[in-house]
Amino acid sequence: MPYKEPKVEQFQYSIGEVAEMFGENISTIRYWSDEFEGTIKPARNNKGNRIFSHKDLDIFKIIYHLVRECGVSLGSVKKRIAENRDGEYLNAEIVNRLETVRTKLLEIKKMI
Repeated sequence: MPYKEPKVEQFQYSIGEVAEMFGENISTIRYWSDEFEGTIKPARNNKGNRIFSHKDLDIFKIIYHLVRECGVSLGSVKKRIAENRDGEYLNAEIVNRLETVRTKLLEIKKMI
């Protein structure tokens, strides 16, 4: 069995890293961050750049899924997150788990 590098998990992400993860422009991530200011709470480094946490990434995943994949307007996304926080987070968690299972199944398929 070949050697696999262990994944190094970060705890903080720059705006450029977040934009790359979602395939979006930095300006889009900045806009979403400003629009969901009460929900997304980035820290700032010494230069004033935004640093996002895992919790922020989870919210970005919800926003991305609803806006880009489902075609929901940003105003509706704000409303859905504000009214049904737990439900949206639960849906995002389920999607994350399913993606993880899919990835592992594809890895097993390659090994067969």
